[in-house]
Amino acid sequence: MTGATILVADDDAAIRTVLNQALSRAGYDVRITSNAATLWRWISAGDGDLVVTDVVMPDENAFDLLPRIKKARPDLPVLVMSAQNTFMTAIKASEKGAYDYLPKPFDLTELIAIIGRALAEPKRKPVKLEDDPQDGMPLVGRSAAMQEIYRVLARLMQTDLTLMITGESGTGKELVAKALHDYGKRRNGPFVAINMAAIPRDLIESELFGHEKGAFTGAQNRSTGRFEQAEGGTLFLDEIGDMPMDAQTRLLRVLQQGEYTTVGGRTPIRSDVRIVAATNKDLKQSINQGLFREDLYYRLNVVPLRLPPLRDRAEDIPDLVRHFVQQAEKEGLDVKRFDQEALELMKAHPWPGNVRELENVVRRLTALYPQDVITREIIESELRSDIPDSPIEKTSSRSGSMSISQAVEENMRQYFAGFGDGLPPAGLYDRVLAEMEYPLILAALTATRGNQIKAADLLGLNRNTLRKKIRELGVSVYRSSRSA
Repeated sequence: MTGATILVADDDAAIRTVLNQALSRAGYDVRITSNAATLWRWISAGDGDLVVTDVVMPDENAFDLLPRIKKARPDLPVLVMSAQNTFMTAIKASEKGAYDYLPKPFDLTELIAIIGRALAEPKRKPVKLEDDPQDGMPLVGRSAAMQEIYRVLARLMQTDLTLMITGESGTGKELVAKALHDYGKRRNGPFVAINMAAIPRDLIESELFGHEKGAFTGAQNRSTGRFEQAEGGTLFLDEIGDMPMDAQTRLLRVLQQGEYTTVGGRTPIRSDVRIVAATNKDLKQSINQGLFREDLYYRLNVVPLRLPPLRDRAEDIPDLVRHFVQQAEKEGLDVKRFDQEALELMKAHPWPGNVRELENVVRRLTALYPQDVITREIIESELRSDIPDSPIEKTSSRSGSMSISQAVEENMRQYFAGFGDGLPPAGLYDRVLAEMEYPLILAALTATRGNQIKAADLLGLNRNTLRKKIRELGVSVYRSSRSA
Protein backbone atom coordinates (compact mmCIF):
# COMPACT_ATOMS: atom_id res chain seq x y z
CA MET A 1 0.00 0.00 0.00
CA THR A 2 2.55 2.56 -1.15
CA GLY A 3 1.33 6.11 -0.80
CA ALA A 4 -0.20 5.34 2.57
CA THR A 5 0.23 7.93 5.30
CA ILE A 6 2.31 6.93 8.33
CA LEU A 7 1.97 8.93 11.53
CA VAL A 8 5.20 8.90 13.57
CA ALA A 9 5.42 10.07 17.19
CA ASP A 10 8.72 10.10 19.09
CA ASP A 11 10.34 12.72 21.31
CA ASP A 12 13.80 11.78 19.99
CA ALA A 13 14.59 14.06 17.04
CA ALA A 14 17.21 11.67 15.65
CA ILE A 15 14.75 8.78 15.52
CA ARG A 16 12.11 11.01 13.88
CA THR A 17 14.64 11.98 11.19
CA VAL A 18 15.72 8.38 10.55
CA LEU A 19 12.12 7.15 10.31
CA ASN A 20 11.06 10.05 8.10
CA GLN A 21 13.86 9.34 5.62
CA ALA A 22 13.47 5.55 5.62
CA LEU A 23 9.68 5.53 5.28
CA SER A 24 9.74 8.23 2.61
CA ARG A 25 12.25 6.18 0.60
CA ALA A 26 9.89 3.21 0.95
CA GLY A 27 7.14 5.23 -0.79
CA TYR A 28 5.05 6.36 2.18
CA ASP A 29 3.78 9.82 3.10
CA VAL A 30 5.13 10.58 6.56
CA ARG A 31 3.91 12.99 9.24
CA ILE A 32 6.05 13.33 12.35
CA THR A 33 5.47 14.79 15.79
CA SER A 34 7.25 14.81 19.14
CA ASN A 35 4.17 14.54 21.37
CA ALA A 36 1.04 12.49 21.98
CA ALA A 37 -1.38 15.44 21.79
CA THR A 38 -0.60 16.14 18.14
CA LEU A 39 -0.72 12.44 17.31
CA TRP A 40 -4.17 12.14 18.90
CA ARG A 41 -5.40 15.22 17.02
CA TRP A 42 -4.39 13.65 13.70
CA ILE A 43 -5.96 10.30 14.58
CA SER A 44 -9.24 11.79 15.82
CA ALA A 45 -9.46 13.78 12.58
CA GLY A 46 -9.27 10.53 10.61
CA ASP A 47 -5.75 11.10 9.29
CA GLY A 48 -3.17 8.39 8.74
CA ASP A 49 -3.24 4.74 7.69
CA LEU A 50 -0.80 3.46 10.33
CA VAL A 51 0.83 4.78 13.51
CA VAL A 52 4.42 4.30 14.69
CA THR A 53 4.81 5.61 18.24
CA ASP A 54 7.24 5.57 21.11
CA VAL A 55 5.84 4.53 24.50
CA VAL A 56 7.18 7.35 26.67
CA MET A 57 6.47 10.86 25.38
CA PRO A 58 6.59 14.21 27.20
CA ASP A 59 2.84 14.66 27.59
CA GLU A 60 1.39 11.13 27.67
CA ASN A 61 2.30 7.46 27.72
CA ALA A 62 1.35 5.60 24.54
CA PHE A 63 -0.19 2.80 26.60
CA ASP A 64 -2.69 5.34 27.98
CA LEU A 65 -3.39 6.62 24.48
CA LEU A 66 -3.80 3.20 22.81
CA PRO A 67 -7.26 2.39 24.29
CA ARG A 68 -8.62 5.70 22.95
CA ILE A 69 -7.12 4.98 19.54
CA LYS A 70 -8.62 1.48 19.42
CA LYS A 71 -12.02 2.82 20.49
CA ALA A 72 -12.04 5.66 17.97
CA ARG A 73 -10.43 3.80 15.07
CA PRO A 74 -10.26 0.05 15.78
CA ASP A 75 -8.87 -0.76 12.33
CA LEU A 76 -5.88 1.61 12.59
CA PRO A 77 -2.68 -0.45 13.09
CA VAL A 78 -0.40 0.91 15.80
CA LEU A 79 3.25 -0.15 15.97
CA VAL A 80 4.80 0.53 19.38
CA MET A 81 8.53 1.15 19.97
CA SER A 82 10.21 1.30 23.36
CA ALA A 83 13.62 1.47 24.99
CA GLN A 84 12.05 -0.07 28.12
CA ASN A 85 12.78 -3.53 26.81
CA THR A 86 11.08 -5.71 29.42
CA PHE A 87 8.69 -8.64 29.20
CA MET A 88 5.88 -6.47 30.57
CA THR A 89 6.42 -3.82 27.87
CA ALA A 90 5.82 -6.41 25.17
CA ILE A 91 2.79 -7.80 27.01
CA LYS A 92 1.26 -4.35 27.58
CA ALA A 93 1.68 -3.53 23.90
CA SER A 94 -0.17 -6.72 22.99
CA GLU A 95 -2.93 -6.28 25.58
CA LYS A 96 -3.54 -2.65 24.70
CA GLY A 97 -4.13 -3.61 21.10
CA ALA A 98 -0.86 -2.69 19.37
CA TYR A 99 -0.31 -4.40 16.03
CA ASP A 100 3.28 -5.17 16.97
CA TYR A 101 6.07 -4.16 19.33
CA LEU A 102 9.70 -3.35 18.51
CA PRO A 103 12.41 -2.85 21.15
CA LYS A 104 14.90 -0.05 20.59
CA PRO A 105 17.33 -0.12 18.90
CA PHE A 106 15.35 -1.64 16.03
CA ASP A 107 16.11 -2.89 12.54
CA LEU A 108 14.76 -0.50 9.88
CA THR A 109 14.33 -3.31 7.36
CA GLU A 110 12.21 -5.26 9.83
CA LEU A 111 10.19 -2.14 10.71
CA ILE A 112 9.35 -1.46 7.07
CA ALA A 113 8.43 -5.14 6.53
CA ILE A 114 6.04 -5.04 9.52
CA ILE A 115 4.43 -1.85 8.21
CA GLY A 116 3.95 -3.48 4.82
CA ARG A 117 2.28 -6.53 6.38
CA ALA A 118 0.02 -4.39 8.56
CA LEU A 119 -1.19 -2.28 5.66
CA ALA A 120 -1.75 -5.34 3.46
CA GLU A 121 -3.88 -7.18 6.01
CA PRO A 122 -7.69 -7.03 5.96
CA LYS A 123 -9.40 -5.10 8.72
CA ARG A 124 -8.60 -6.57 12.09
CA LYS A 125 -11.15 -7.54 14.68
CA PRO A 126 -11.27 -5.21 17.69
CA VAL A 127 -9.00 -6.43 20.47
CA LYS A 128 -10.58 -6.88 23.87
CA LEU A 129 -8.81 -4.63 26.35
CA GLU A 130 -7.72 -6.06 29.66
CA ASP A 131 -6.71 -4.52 32.95
CA ASP A 132 -3.03 -3.74 33.43
CA PRO A 133 -1.10 -6.81 34.58
CA GLN A 134 0.55 -6.95 37.97
CA ASP A 135 3.78 -5.02 38.50
CA GLY A 136 5.97 -8.08 39.18
CA MET A 137 7.62 -9.48 36.06
CA PRO A 138 7.66 -13.26 35.61
CA LEU A 139 10.58 -13.06 33.18
CA VAL A 140 13.66 -10.92 33.74
CA GLY A 141 16.23 -9.60 31.27
CA ARG A 142 16.72 -6.94 28.61
CA SER A 143 19.25 -8.72 26.39
CA ALA A 144 18.71 -9.11 22.64
CA ALA A 145 18.09 -12.83 23.14
CA MET A 146 15.31 -12.18 25.66
CA GLN A 147 13.74 -9.44 23.51
CA GLU A 148 13.01 -12.03 20.84
CA ILE A 149 11.45 -14.31 23.47
CA TYR A 150 9.20 -11.47 24.69
CA ARG A 151 8.04 -10.64 21.18
CA VAL A 152 7.13 -14.24 20.37
CA LEU A 153 5.23 -14.62 23.67
CA ALA A 154 3.35 -11.36 23.15
CA ARG A 155 2.14 -12.59 19.76
CA LEU A 156 1.02 -15.91 21.24
CA MET A 157 -0.96 -14.50 24.18
CA GLN A 158 -4.32 -14.37 22.44
CA THR A 159 -3.93 -17.68 20.57
CA ASP A 160 -4.15 -21.36 21.47
CA LEU A 161 -1.23 -22.43 19.29
CA THR A 162 0.82 -25.32 20.64
CA LEU A 163 4.29 -24.24 21.78
CA MET A 164 7.48 -26.30 21.98
CA ILE A 165 10.07 -24.79 24.33
CA THR A 166 13.62 -26.09 24.03
CA GLY A 167 16.69 -25.16 26.00
CA GLU A 168 19.23 -26.44 28.48
CA SER A 169 18.19 -27.47 31.96
CA GLY A 170 17.68 -24.49 34.24
CA THR A 171 16.91 -21.91 31.54
CA GLY A 172 13.36 -21.31 32.80
CA LYS A 173 11.14 -23.31 30.46
CA GLU A 174 8.34 -23.73 33.00
CA LEU A 175 8.50 -19.99 33.86
CA VAL A 176 7.92 -19.17 30.20
CA ALA A 177 4.99 -21.59 29.99
CA LYS A 178 3.47 -20.12 33.16
CA ALA A 179 3.88 -16.56 31.85
CA LEU A 180 2.18 -17.54 28.59
CA HIS A 181 -0.74 -18.91 30.62
CA ASP A 182 -0.98 -16.11 33.20
CA TYR A 183 -1.07 -13.34 30.59
CA GLY A 184 -2.92 -15.21 27.85
CA LYS A 185 -6.55 -15.86 26.98
CA ARG A 186 -6.69 -18.90 29.30
CA ARG A 187 -5.53 -17.04 32.40
CA ASN A 188 -8.80 -17.79 34.22
CA GLY A 189 -8.34 -21.54 33.71
CA PRO A 190 -5.96 -23.88 35.55
CA PHE A 191 -2.26 -24.24 34.81
CA VAL A 192 -1.24 -27.88 35.25
CA ALA A 193 2.37 -29.05 34.93
CA ILE A 194 3.62 -32.62 34.64
CA ASN A 195 7.25 -33.75 34.38
CA MET A 196 7.56 -36.88 32.26
CA ALA A 197 10.96 -37.75 33.72
CA ALA A 198 9.62 -37.75 37.30
CA ILE A 199 6.81 -40.31 36.79
CA PRO A 200 7.25 -44.10 36.50
CA ARG A 201 6.82 -45.03 32.84
CA ASP A 202 3.98 -47.46 33.51
CA LEU A 203 1.97 -44.73 35.28
CA ILE A 204 2.32 -41.90 32.77
CA GLU A 205 -0.84 -42.73 30.80
CA SER A 206 -2.87 -42.88 34.00
CA GLU A 207 -1.36 -39.57 35.18
CA LEU A 208 -2.18 -37.88 31.87
CA PHE A 209 -5.59 -39.30 31.06
CA GLY A 210 -6.89 -40.66 34.37
CA HIS A 211 -8.18 -44.18 35.00
CA GLU A 212 -11.39 -45.98 35.83
CA LYS A 213 -11.97 -48.05 38.95
CA GLY A 214 -10.51 -51.53 38.44
CA ALA A 215 -8.55 -50.51 35.33
CA PHE A 216 -5.42 -52.09 36.81
CA THR A 217 -4.22 -53.61 40.07
CA GLY A 218 -4.50 -50.99 42.80
CA ALA A 219 -7.02 -48.78 40.96
CA GLN A 220 -9.55 -48.72 43.82
CA ASN A 221 -11.34 -45.58 42.61
CA ARG A 222 -11.74 -43.49 39.49
CA SER A 223 -8.93 -40.94 39.17
CA THR A 224 -8.86 -37.76 37.09
CA GLY A 225 -5.85 -37.20 34.85
CA ARG A 226 -3.92 -34.02 34.10
CA PHE A 227 -5.88 -33.39 30.90
CA GLU A 228 -9.13 -33.31 32.86
CA GLN A 229 -7.57 -31.18 35.60
CA ALA A 230 -6.32 -28.66 33.00
CA GLU A 231 -9.68 -28.37 31.20
CA GLY A 232 -10.14 -24.80 29.97
CA GLY A 233 -6.54 -23.95 30.82
CA THR A 234 -2.97 -24.91 29.96
CA LEU A 235 -1.20 -28.27 30.27
CA PHE A 236 2.59 -28.02 30.49
CA LEU A 237 4.34 -31.23 29.45
CA ASP A 238 7.90 -30.92 30.73
CA GLU A 239 10.69 -33.27 29.57
CA ILE A 240 8.45 -34.44 26.73
CA GLY A 241 11.40 -36.40 25.29
CA ASP A 242 11.08 -38.88 28.18
CA MET A 243 7.47 -39.83 27.31
CA PRO A 244 7.18 -43.56 26.46
CA MET A 245 5.96 -44.56 23.00
CA ASP A 246 2.52 -45.80 24.13
CA ALA A 247 1.75 -42.48 25.79
CA GLN A 248 3.06 -40.62 22.73
CA THR A 249 0.50 -42.43 20.58
CA ARG A 250 -2.36 -41.46 22.90
CA LEU A 251 -1.15 -37.86 23.11
CA LEU A 252 -1.03 -37.68 19.31
CA ARG A 253 -4.69 -38.74 19.18
CA VAL A 254 -5.66 -35.92 21.55
CA LEU A 255 -3.85 -33.39 19.39
CA GLN A 256 -5.37 -34.76 16.18
CA GLN A 257 -8.94 -35.42 17.30
CA GLY A 258 -9.35 -33.25 20.40
CA GLU A 259 -10.50 -36.15 22.58
CA TYR A 260 -9.13 -38.95 24.76
CA THR A 261 -10.27 -41.90 26.87
CA THR A 262 -9.27 -42.75 30.42
CA VAL A 263 -7.25 -45.90 31.10
CA GLY A 264 -9.89 -48.63 31.27
CA GLY A 265 -12.56 -46.29 29.88
CA ARG A 266 -14.46 -46.49 26.61
CA THR A 267 -16.27 -43.17 26.32
CA PRO A 268 -14.28 -40.45 24.50
CA ILE A 269 -13.87 -37.21 26.47
CA ARG A 270 -13.59 -33.91 24.61
CA SER A 271 -10.51 -31.88 25.53
CA ASP A 272 -10.24 -28.09 25.67
CA VAL A 273 -6.64 -27.66 26.73
CA ARG A 274 -3.72 -25.65 25.39
CA ILE A 275 -0.55 -27.74 25.18
CA VAL A 276 2.89 -26.31 25.94
CA ALA A 277 5.72 -28.87 25.74
CA ALA A 278 9.34 -28.52 26.78
CA THR A 279 12.54 -30.51 26.49
CA ASN A 280 16.28 -30.20 26.94
CA LYS A 281 16.85 -33.09 24.54
CA ASP A 282 17.45 -33.10 20.79
CA LEU A 283 14.12 -34.59 19.70
CA LYS A 284 15.28 -34.99 16.10
CA GLN A 285 18.05 -37.25 17.37
CA SER A 286 15.44 -39.14 19.43
CA ILE A 287 13.35 -39.55 16.27
CA ASN A 288 16.37 -41.01 14.43
CA GLN A 289 16.90 -43.43 17.32
CA GLY A 290 13.25 -44.50 17.22
CA LEU A 291 12.53 -43.04 20.66
CA PHE A 292 10.14 -40.27 19.63
CA ARG A 293 7.34 -40.18 17.06
CA GLU A 294 8.05 -37.85 14.16
CA ASP A 295 4.35 -37.07 13.63
CA LEU A 296 3.97 -36.11 17.30
CA TYR A 297 7.06 -33.87 17.06
CA TYR A 298 5.50 -31.85 14.23
CA ARG A 299 2.18 -31.65 16.09
CA LEU A 300 3.92 -30.22 19.14
CA ASN A 301 6.42 -28.04 17.29
CA VAL A 302 3.82 -25.64 15.85
CA VAL A 303 5.64 -22.68 17.38
CA PRO A 304 9.25 -23.49 18.39
CA LEU A 305 10.88 -21.33 21.05
CA ARG A 306 14.48 -21.89 22.07
CA LEU A 307 15.54 -20.38 25.41
CA PRO A 308 19.14 -19.17 25.41
CA PRO A 309 21.56 -20.47 28.04
CA LEU A 310 22.58 -17.89 30.63
CA ARG A 311 26.11 -17.66 29.19
CA ASP A 312 24.57 -16.26 25.97
CA ARG A 313 22.70 -13.51 27.87
CA ALA A 314 25.31 -12.60 30.49
CA GLU A 315 24.25 -8.94 30.37
CA ASP A 316 21.02 -10.00 32.13
CA ILE A 317 22.86 -11.31 35.20
CA PRO A 318 22.79 -8.02 37.22
CA ASP A 319 19.00 -7.76 36.71
CA LEU A 320 18.54 -11.42 37.65
CA VAL A 321 20.69 -11.02 40.77
CA ARG A 322 18.62 -8.03 41.91
CA HIS A 323 15.45 -10.00 41.24
CA PHE A 324 16.60 -12.95 43.35
CA VAL A 325 17.79 -10.65 46.15
CA GLN A 326 14.34 -9.03 46.22
CA GLN A 327 12.71 -12.47 46.37
CA ALA A 328 14.99 -13.43 49.27
CA GLU A 329 14.06 -10.22 51.08
CA LYS A 330 10.35 -11.08 50.78
CA GLU A 331 11.13 -14.42 52.40
CA GLY A 332 12.70 -12.69 55.41
CA LEU A 333 16.37 -12.93 54.45
CA ASP A 334 18.77 -10.00 54.84
CA VAL A 335 19.18 -7.63 51.91
CA LYS A 336 22.54 -7.93 50.17
CA ARG A 337 24.29 -5.70 47.66
CA PHE A 338 26.62 -7.15 45.04
CA ASP A 339 29.50 -4.81 44.13
CA GLN A 340 30.39 -4.20 40.50
CA GLU A 341 33.46 -6.46 40.47
CA ALA A 342 31.38 -9.31 41.88
CA LEU A 343 28.78 -8.82 39.16
CA GLU A 344 31.46 -8.71 36.45
CA LEU A 345 32.89 -12.00 37.69
CA MET A 346 29.41 -13.53 37.69
CA LYS A 347 28.89 -12.33 34.12
CA ALA A 348 32.10 -14.08 33.07
CA HIS A 349 31.14 -17.40 34.70
CA PRO A 350 29.78 -20.08 32.27
CA TRP A 351 26.82 -21.09 34.54
CA PRO A 352 26.36 -24.69 33.34
CA GLY A 353 23.20 -24.87 35.48
CA ASN A 354 21.89 -21.64 33.92
CA VAL A 355 19.39 -19.38 35.74
CA ARG A 356 18.51 -22.08 38.27
CA GLU A 357 22.17 -22.30 39.31
CA LEU A 358 22.44 -18.51 39.55
CA GLU A 359 19.33 -18.37 41.74
CA ASN A 360 20.72 -21.04 44.06
CA VAL A 361 24.04 -19.20 44.39
CA VAL A 362 22.32 -15.87 45.18
CA ARG A 363 20.06 -17.50 47.79
CA ARG A 364 23.02 -19.27 49.37
CA LEU A 365 25.03 -16.05 49.55
CA THR A 366 22.06 -14.18 50.99
CA ALA A 367 21.42 -16.78 53.66
CA LEU A 368 24.95 -17.76 54.73
CA TYR A 369 27.13 -14.64 54.48
CA PRO A 370 26.82 -11.94 57.18
CA GLN A 371 28.36 -9.20 55.00
CA ASP A 372 26.01 -6.56 53.61
CA VAL A 373 28.10 -6.27 50.45
CA ILE A 374 28.98 -9.35 48.42
CA THR A 375 32.47 -8.85 46.96
CA ARG A 376 34.46 -10.43 44.15
CA GLU A 377 36.43 -12.49 46.68
CA ILE A 378 33.25 -14.04 48.05
CA ILE A 379 32.02 -14.88 44.55
CA GLU A 380 35.38 -16.44 43.62
CA SER A 381 35.29 -18.62 46.71
CA GLU A 382 31.67 -19.64 46.17
CA LEU A 383 32.00 -20.50 42.49
CA ARG A 384 35.23 -22.45 43.08
CA SER A 385 33.53 -24.63 45.67
CA ASP A 386 30.39 -24.97 43.56
CA ILE A 387 31.89 -26.97 40.66
CA PRO A 388 35.37 -28.14 41.75
CA ASP A 389 35.75 -30.98 39.27
CA SER A 390 33.86 -29.73 36.21
CA PRO A 391 35.56 -30.94 33.00
CA ILE A 392 33.88 -28.05 31.18
CA GLU A 393 35.64 -25.61 33.47
CA LYS A 394 38.98 -27.33 33.02
CA THR A 395 38.63 -27.17 29.26
CA SER A 396 37.30 -23.61 29.08
CA SER A 397 40.04 -22.25 31.33
CA ARG A 398 42.61 -23.18 28.70
CA SER A 399 40.48 -22.54 25.62
CA GLY A 400 42.13 -19.23 24.90
CA SER A 401 45.36 -21.01 23.89
CA MET A 402 43.71 -24.02 22.23
CA SER A 403 42.67 -24.52 18.63
CA ILE A 404 39.11 -25.66 17.91
CA SER A 405 40.31 -29.20 17.12
CA GLN A 406 42.30 -29.33 20.37
CA ALA A 407 39.29 -28.11 22.37
CA VAL A 408 37.05 -30.75 20.75
CA GLU A 409 39.66 -33.45 21.36
CA GLU A 410 39.94 -32.46 25.04
CA ASN A 411 36.16 -32.38 25.41
CA MET A 412 35.78 -35.81 23.77
CA ARG A 413 38.46 -37.26 26.05
CA GLN A 414 36.52 -36.02 29.08
CA TYR A 415 33.24 -37.25 27.57
CA PHE A 416 34.47 -40.83 26.97
CA ALA A 417 36.12 -40.92 30.39
CA GLY A 418 32.69 -40.39 31.94
CA PHE A 419 31.58 -43.85 30.67
CA GLY A 420 34.43 -45.72 32.34
CA ASP A 421 34.97 -49.02 30.53
CA GLY A 422 31.69 -48.63 28.61
CA LEU A 423 30.76 -46.66 25.50
CA PRO A 424 28.26 -43.83 24.92
CA PRO A 425 24.98 -44.51 23.06
CA ALA A 426 25.13 -45.07 19.30
CA GLY A 427 24.78 -42.08 16.97
CA LEU A 428 27.62 -40.04 18.51
CA TYR A 429 28.79 -38.57 15.19
CA ASP A 430 25.44 -36.93 14.41
CA ARG A 431 25.00 -35.79 18.03
CA VAL A 432 28.37 -34.03 18.12
CA LEU A 433 27.83 -32.33 14.76
CA ALA A 434 24.34 -31.22 15.83
CA GLU A 435 25.71 -29.73 19.05
CA MET A 436 28.45 -27.87 17.14
CA GLU A 437 26.09 -26.48 14.49
CA TYR A 438 23.96 -24.28 16.75
CA PRO A 439 26.79 -22.34 18.49
CA LEU A 440 28.65 -21.99 15.16
CA ILE A 441 25.68 -20.38 13.40
CA LEU A 442 24.85 -18.27 16.46
CA ALA A 443 28.45 -17.00 16.63
CA ALA A 444 28.42 -16.10 12.93
CA LEU A 445 25.12 -14.20 13.24
CA THR A 446 26.33 -12.39 16.36
CA ALA A 447 29.62 -11.42 14.68
CA THR A 448 27.75 -10.06 11.63
CA ARG A 449 25.11 -8.32 13.82
CA GLY A 450 22.31 -10.46 12.41
CA ASN A 451 23.18 -9.85 8.75
CA GLN A 452 22.28 -13.21 7.18
CA ILE A 453 23.97 -12.43 3.85
CA LYS A 454 27.30 -11.74 5.58
CA ALA A 455 26.84 -14.70 7.93
CA ALA A 456 26.15 -17.06 5.01
CA ASP A 457 29.28 -15.78 3.22
CA LEU A 458 31.31 -16.13 6.44
CA LEU A 459 30.16 -19.73 6.89
CA GLY A 460 30.45 -20.62 3.22
CA LEU A 461 26.76 -21.52 3.00
CA ASN A 462 24.02 -20.67 0.55
CA ARG A 463 21.73 -18.03 2.10
CA ASN A 464 18.66 -20.27 1.74
CA THR A 465 20.54 -23.09 3.46
CA LEU A 466 21.43 -20.76 6.33
CA ARG A 467 17.79 -19.62 6.67
CA LYS A 468 16.66 -23.25 6.78
CA LYS A 469 19.19 -24.07 9.51
CA ILE A 470 18.17 -20.98 11.53
CA ARG A 471 14.56 -22.19 11.45
CA GLU A 472 15.40 -25.83 12.21
CA LEU A 473 17.78 -25.05 15.07
CA GLY A 474 15.73 -22.18 16.51
CA VAL A 475 18.67 -19.77 16.37
CA SER A 476 17.87 -16.27 17.67
CA VAL A 477 18.77 -13.72 14.95
CA TYR A 478 20.53 -10.78 16.59
CA ARG A 479 19.63 -7.47 14.98
CA SER A 480 22.10 -4.71 14.34
CA SER A 481 22.19 -2.04 17.04
CA ARG A 482 23.47 0.48 14.48
CA SER A 483 20.29 0.62 12.43
CA ALA A 484 18.52 3.24 14.51
